[in-house]
Order: sequence, then structure tokens, then C-alpha cells
Amino acid sequence: MSEIIPQEFWQGVEQFNSGEFYACHDTLEALWIEAGEPEKSFYQGILQIAVALYHLENRNWRGAVILLGEGSNRLRRYPSSYGGVDVDELLSQSAALLTNLQQIGPDKIAAGDLGENQILSLPRIVLSTD
Repeated sequence: MSEIIPQEFWQGVEQFNSGEFYACHDTLEALWIEAGEPEKSFYQGILQIAVALYHLENRNWRGAVILLGEGSNRLRRYPSSYGGVDVDELLSQSAALLTNLQQIGPDKIAAGDLGENQILSLPRIVLSTD
């Protein structure tokens, strides 16, 4: 990375992993607006996944699916470990959630009907060990 990751980024990671997706969006958006590349797209990819999860909380299937896809596509440009984050793990978890959402479909999400055994596993940001 061309710059040191700011403390606010780690605050955003903590918010993401705590399920505070709207707060994470606000935190990362402030960084994203000011950042240059390559950090700008990195922040945006994580931000988009956070917003996807916020949409999912609000039973907005379409918003969740679109932003999961866009955020994942943006993060695919980065190495497996970038900025202290295990990018591959985040992409893997996001892809699994996207697949589940596509199988469940918008009607069941809108109705909150995931079935008894169908619990969606939300992605978490894992720190890289590199």
C-alpha cells in the first residue's frame, strides 16, 4: 500500500464485524472520499459489501445482491492479503452469501422467510496473517 492504513479504517472493520453496517458505511465513506488509488477502490469494495449487508438487514434482496457483486468485483483486483485484510477470505464469504441469496430469492427475503434451518452466514473481515 502506498500509505499507512488510517485508524478510522480499523474502526470501520470493527463496525463491520459487529454488524454495525450503516456506521461502517459512514466511517469508510469518509476515508474513500479522501483516498487516492489503490486505497480508494479497496475502501469502496468493503464499503459496498457493508451496504449490501445493511440492505439485507432491511430485507432489500436486490440491493444486497447488486452491492455484494459490485463490492466483490472491486476487491478481486487486490492481492489475497491487502492492507492487513485477508481479501480472499472476505471474497469467499461474500460469494457464499451471494449464492445463498440467489437460491433463496427476493420473495422469501422480503417476507423474512428463510426457513427453519436457513440461517445466512454474514461475511466478516478477517485480518491477514502476512
